[in-house]
Amino acid sequence: MAIPEPNHTGTVDFNGWSTWYRITGEPGRTPLVVLHGGPGAGHDYTLSIAGIARQGRPVVHYDQLGTGLSTHLPDKGADFWTVQLFLDELDCLLKTLGIADGYHLLGQSWGGMLAAEHAVRRPPGLRGLVIADSPASMELWLAAAHELREALPPQVQHTLLAHETAGTTDHPDYRAAEQVFNERHVCRLVPNPPEVQATWDNIEADPTVYHTMNGPNEFHVVGTLKDWSVIDRLHLIEAPTLLVSGRYDEATPETVKPFADHVPDVRWHFFEHSSHMPHVEEEELFLRVVGSFLDSTD
Repeated sequence: MAIPEPNHTGTVDFNGWSTWYRITGEPGRTPLVVLHGGPGAGHDYTLSIAGIARQGRPVVHYDQLGTGLSTHLPDKGADFWTVQLFLDELDCLLKTLGIADGYHLLGQSWGGMLAAEHAVRRPPGLRGLVIADSPASMELWLAAAHELREALPPQVQHTLLAHETAGTTDHPDYRAAEQVFNERHVCRLVPNPPEVQATWDNIEADPTVYHTMNGPNEFHVVGTLKDWSVIDRLHLIEAPTLLVSGRYDEATPETVKPFADHVPDVRWHFFEHSSHMPHVEEEELFLRVVGSFLDSTD
């Protein structure tokens, strides 16, 4: 399915920096704001979600600070790249676009973590929340990554460990071993669609945010998010919530379950043929499921 062209693109001033955004669709029904993952991945790989606009609902994508078409700040350190920074940026975007009094949020991976952090503050304009392929804590995420890694072919595991021990994780053999994991648990469409490849290129071009907040890769979360958890605050979420995950997702059911257990008004859709990107791997079904949920919360 072709990705709809944007009706409008622009930038928002955020503390003197620039946050780039695109809007697909015309004003009318409550808009959907999409929060991309990474951190630092950029909006590109989530562009298929703009298909929601065909249902008569505008869709807002944006690049979070430090990523894609927004201002890059490679000299900023760990004390700068915080969850609060991105919450403030989201608030600024909602206010500047004039939609803070009525909007839906869809966060994918890290974007879902950020969306949950936003929702626990009970913003009055939040009408519906979609948390897609996101863990409720990094402790659960790391446990899942370890389990999935141990299920990789023995030679792949050996290659990963050997290069990690030697400190040569930039070696082509290590990258190839990582790719085996990615093709199982991140995006099972091989080769990746161009918009997904664009996201990998974003991180390669400027890994500042990803390396600072996450770490060198999906197996080693040593950045500022390493102790992150929202579990003890999930009961505060008032907005109707849809959980999304895939059967082969690196966000395993164990990482998502606290959302299902503690968010008061919650439902969970499991995509049987997807890993970490059901919006790409099962695009048409994803758009139907999410669209139906958003309709129910308008």
